[in-house]
Formats: sequence, C-alpha cells, structure tokens
Amino acid sequence: MRRRWVRLQGTFWFVPAVLGVAAVVLAQLLVALDRWLLDQGIGIGGSLLYHVGASGSRDILGAIGGSMLGVAATSFSITISVLATASSTYGPRLVRNFMADRGNQVVLGIFGATFLYALMVLRSIRSLDSDGDVFVPDIAVNVAVLLAVLDVGVLVYFIHHIAQSIQVATLSSRVRDELSAAVDELYPTEPPADAASDSDVTLPEHVETVRAPRSGVVVDVDEDAALSSAADADAVVVLLCRPGEHVIEGDAIAESRRWSGSASASHLREIESAVEIGDERTPQHDIEFAVEQLAEMAVRALSSGTNDPYTARNALDDLSVGMVTLVGRPPPCGARTDDAGTVRIVLRRVPVVDLIDHALGAVRIYAMASPMVVAAGIRMAERLGAAATDTASIDRVRYHLDLLDEACRREMTDPAGRDSCLDQIDRARGRLRTVAVSGSPSGTVES
Repeated sequence: MRRRWVRLQGTFWFVPAVLGVAAVVLAQLLVALDRWLLDQGIGIGGSLLYHVGASGSRDILGAIGGSMLGVAATSFSITISVLATASSTYGPRLVRNFMADRGNQVVLGIFGATFLYALMVLRSIRSLDSDGDVFVPDIAVNVAVLLAVLDVGVLVYFIHHIAQSIQVATLSSRVRDELSAAVDELYPTEPPADAASDSDVTLPEHVETVRAPRSGVVVDVDEDAALSSAADADAVVVLLCRPGEHVIEGDAIAESRRWSGSASASHLREIESAVEIGDERTPQHDIEFAVEQLAEMAVRALSSGTNDPYTARNALDDLSVGMVTLVGRPPPCGARTDDAGTVRIVLRRVPVVDLIDHALGAVRIYAMASPMVVAAGIRMAERLGAAATDTASIDRVRYHLDLLDEACRREMTDPAGRDSCLDQIDRARGRLRTVAVSGSPSGTVES
C-alpha cells in the first residue's frame, strides 16, 4: 500500500487535483465566513479590505479566472513542447521525469486552483432572495486578488524552472538520484533481519503455478504481502519474475509450493495481487531501468543526429555514481524467512554483473568514434573495479576492459585518442590487479 501511495504521489495529476479541491474548499469556507460576518453585523472594512461592490467584484473575479485559465493553457503548451524536445533528444523514457517533476505539478496546480477559486467565489455574488440585499464576499474577493499576485510570481518561477529542467545536467542528475535511491532500497548496506540464501532452500515438491492475469510489465512485487500469505498458507512462494520484466497473459509469474495438500484459492489470489503489472517501467524497484536510462542518454548523445559527446560523458559520470555504490554493497538476499526462521519466499534479483554489462557494453558498442566518451567509460570501469567487493564484479570489469582494448585497437581511427585510451586501460588494469591482491575496502576480496 505504501508503494502504491508513493507512485500515486508521483503521477502528474495528483498535486493539481489536491490543489483544485483545496481551492474549492477554501472558497466555500471564506464565502461562509463572509456570510456569517454579515449576519452578525460585523464590519471588517478599512485598509486591509477593499469594497468594490457586486459589479466590481464580478469584474475582478472574471478577469482573474479568465487570465489564469489562459496562463494555465499556455503553461501546458510550454510543457508539452519541452516534453517533445526531451523525448526526441534524450529518449522517450525521460518524459516520465518531466511528468513526475514536482515543480511542474505545483505550478499547473496553482493556476488551475486559482481559476476554480475565482469561479466558486464568483457564483456566490448575488442578491439574497429574502430581502433583495446584495451579498459580496469581500474577504473571498480580496483573497482572490492575493492569489492573482502570487500567480505572477509562480509564472516567473515556472519559466525559470522549465528552462532549467531541460538542461542536460539537470536531467542526468535527476536520473542519477533515482538510481541511487533504487540502489539504497534494493541493495541495502545491511541485509534485512529475515534475509536468507536461496542456495540452501529445499523446495516442497507439490507445485501450483500462479499466472499473469494480463499482459504488461511487472512494475512491482510486494514481497511483504507474498511473505505473509506464504506463512499463513504454510507454503514456499517462488517468484519467477522481477520488476522490469515483460509478461503476457498466462505466463507463470510465481509458484506456490507445499509439502502436502493444495493451496487455497485465496492464497493464490494473494500471490497474484502481490505482483503488480502495469504498462510502463519505473525506476523505483527496477534498478535495471534506472541504469538503462543513463546509458540511453549517452547512446542518444552519440547518435549522428545529435553528436554531443559532452552529454554522453556527463551521463556516464552520473552513471558511475550509482554503479560504484552498487558494486560496494553486499549481494542481495535470495530468500526471506518468517518469524520462525522458515524460508517462505524465494526471490529474483538483478545480478550486479548484468548491470555492469549494461553500463560498460554501451561504451564499447557506441562510443568508439569519440575518445572522450571512451575515456569516461574506462574511468567508470576503474572506479567500479576499485569499489567492488566480490571477485565476480572485478572479473567482469576486467573482461570489459579487455573488450574495450580490442575495440580501441580495431575501430578507433584517431591515433592520439587511441593511444591515450589504451594507456588509460593499462592503468585501469593495474588498479584492478592492486584491488584483487590487496582486497576490497572491506577486506573480503582476494585474488
């Protein structure tokens, strides 16, 4: 439930909807306050409030509401234009970053909320049926003027924010932060208290398969819900998918294993609901997607239509931030136990070596025409090798350095750039050998 609430907060419409509801409620409260003060005969005029009468109030509110609706439409147009530019230049997957940007949501929400507020107050200005007296909610009208002044500042902020958000450094750092957050959640420094190894698990022989109810991408797996259901059913749940994988309707997504008897239908439904299937990948629990986003930024920057090696270098440097942290963490647990210490759920995780392949493979395949970008990839490999805490990661980094060496000698046409990259590869290899002999920072890796 918490994960779904977090994703709901990240949708584009959530903040504008909340602000719109708040505006309607505020309008009703202030109009009610004006009515109460009128009934009590309490005057609140003076320097703080201006009385402009029914006709003037209607004109003011009409001008505020109409202008804010126009500004909101213009802001939407600017946002869509920026989305189109970002999609064609940096990749369509990065559009999600603009949609989830809190600044854009708040700005558009404030403009829409001001329009709704003015509309709600405007409809309350009328003659009372009982005695024909004119009712003007002076407090609500003056608050509308204050909101209009606030909206001018918000418009200036929006222009600055949208211009800043399309910059390469801003986009790259935002994806880098998402990668770092995914690393912290999926590969914590300390394993959870109920962590176990899947290598020593003896699985029950009686199997019942849980199949995907629809086609799409596995967005999330609620491990806690699956663990609780498995413990209640005295079963072992084996997850056959992980966030980021595509499934079609009817694919096996999990198995419920028991020593005897059949699992209840409710237990199988609980396992099915624990695997959330959507239409698009998100980086919250799909670390592979977060790595691929930065790799895609680098690859697109190297395309002939863009030809921007500086952006590619920046993307690889930001990718190094999350990857260095990742290879320094202990491997994730492959299973989890219940309170009694019995393994109840077997998990699927992304191997760290696969993520290294994603990061360094893109450099070798796409960057050979740019020594600057190749140098950034070699620098990332050296950092990964220095931070890695297991021999498998070090061996995979060494493997990619060998491939980069071969590719540089075969494909790089600039002699100066080729020699410089080969020298960096030799230095990186030396650093790897030093790490393998002396051990990792934690002292757990040996040659």
